[in-house]
Amino acid sequence: MADKTIFTVNDMTCSHCVGTVRKALEEALPGAEISVDLDTHKVSFTGDRAKGEEAIKEAGYTPEPA
Repeated sequence: MADKTIFTVNDMTCSHCVGTVRKALEEALPGAEISVDLDTHKVSFTGDRAKGEEAIKEAGYTPEPA
């Protein structure tokens, strides 16, 4: 089982944000297991932690370790 990374992304505020973050992660980490929860502001994914964190930042959001 791959390691799962969880970030809190407090500036993700609407379903459009969720889509943007999900798309950024899908592009950066093809085949990763991605979960984005707007209510808790939690983003989790499998695969390269640094690459995922960078993708969230490049999408314009602020990932913080959960």
